[in-house]
Amino acid sequence: MVEESTISKKLDKEIATLVKRSGMDRKFFTSDNIVSYKHFLSNRMAIILVIREGVPYSLFNLIQSHAPFSENEWSTFLDISTKSLHRYKQTLRQFKPLQSEKIIEMAEVTHIGLDTFGDMDKFKLWLDTPNFSMGGLKPMELLKDSYGKEMVVGELTRINYGILA
Repeated sequence: MVEESTISKKLDKEIATLVKRSGMDRKFFTSDNIVSYKHFLSNRMAIILVIREGVPYSLFNLIQSHAPFSENEWSTFLDISTKSLHRYKQTLRQFKPLQSEKIIEMAEVTHIGLDTFGDMDKFKLWLDTPNFSMGGLKPMELLKDSYGKEMVVGELTRINYGILA
């Protein structure tokens, strides 16, 4: 796996390029020109515009390398085959809005998970461990739909704030 700081820098650069190219920098970001991956994930209006335009493969590729999910898990989340994922890579196409939304959701989950656990391995272990507060399901099993994703984010937030009951 590529070093975390290198991926973070590449994500920052990719987001800054995407935001600047679309003109979002003037509309939704502060005048201090700080456009980073972290700022992007906290800016709902920018996220909506990127989803509507479609996430470019280059951004997906960086998010995929940053997230703890396998190619098979990504194909399940995006409801496309791994063969289709490979076609996106070959043609460097943008994903459709529904797939783009799922990509951004998984980026958010990864960001919150890393913030909570501070380590990708610990976060991955938590995702793959049955959780009592989630009906005995593994958090990974809940990420397939938006309601499950919200449950996972809620649980990560509670863990982050020390609310374990």
